[in-house]
Amino acid sequence: MDIREALKHGIGKLRDSRIESYTLAAELLLLHAMERDRTWLYSHPEEQVSPQQEQKYFEFIQRRAAGEPVQHLTGKQEFWSLDFAVSPDVLIPRPETEHLIEVALDRLAVREIRAGRPPKNTGEGLLVADIGTGSGCIAVALATELPAANFIATDISPAALAVARRNATRHLVSERIQFIECNLLEGSPRQFDLIVSNPPYIGLNEMDTLAREVRDHEPVTALYGGEEGYELYAELITQAARCLASGGLLVLELGHKSLPAVQPLLDAPTWARAAVTNDLSGIPRVVAAERL
Repeated sequence: MDIREALKHGIGKLRDSRIESYTLAAELLLLHAMERDRTWLYSHPEEQVSPQQEQKYFEFIQRRAAGEPVQHLTGKQEFWSLDFAVSPDVLIPRPETEHLIEVALDRLAVREIRAGRPPKNTGEGLLVADIGTGSGCIAVALATELPAANFIATDISPAALAVARRNATRHLVSERIQFIECNLLEGSPRQFDLIVSNPPYIGLNEMDTLAREVRDHEPVTALYGGEEGYELYAELITQAARCLASGGLLVLELGHKSLPAVQPLLDAPTWARAAVTNDLSGIPRVVAAERL
């Protein structure tokens, strides 16, 4: 069987199983089975797939057709133009979360301008916290953009922290990120300059509406924030108010219905310059505020 035939069979199987983006999924799984890149794949359509590669590929196709995410089968996902290891122990990084990185960097730049300094920021002297780090994608991405900053990354899951440590090592930032197993920032006496978080924000009452790839394969503790989904934000914002230095920034990702519950929490006298950023679909995705 050559590459063209293998792709045709894989695409057909995934299409018949009503898998979204079935062509892309079939391509990624064949690339993974053959340990090749996309350029090679399309420049060698008549290359023969070995029996071992064929067996591995169609095992992947069968598992994807049964609902397993492509990222769990390949063990990786791109985020912020970086490759991250992922597993069923962590939430798969989503493109929408890149807005969190953008807002955090923008707010740091604006703070420098207000202080009369150049907006370019290496992060020198900054201490940043990533709460609920999961795969570590947020902390690692920020660490690559702020090469002089130091980080604390927390999670309640030791398995997730193991994945995050691997990603920090892969991207050569492990010496600047301390990984801590705890609930949010529980017990932290530190005064941070920036706190970022993509907390669990899906409601348990929405479980039946989720795609099976999400509902059946991603970690419950990383998905659900309570019955309504926004219950964790109050404690998260309370802890952030205690742990941020004066002038420190809080940047949070929002669920699709979180804003009405979260925004009033940032109207308190503790906070200033609160602002909301929409994603490309026009959904409120990130809220940021400054600690007075």
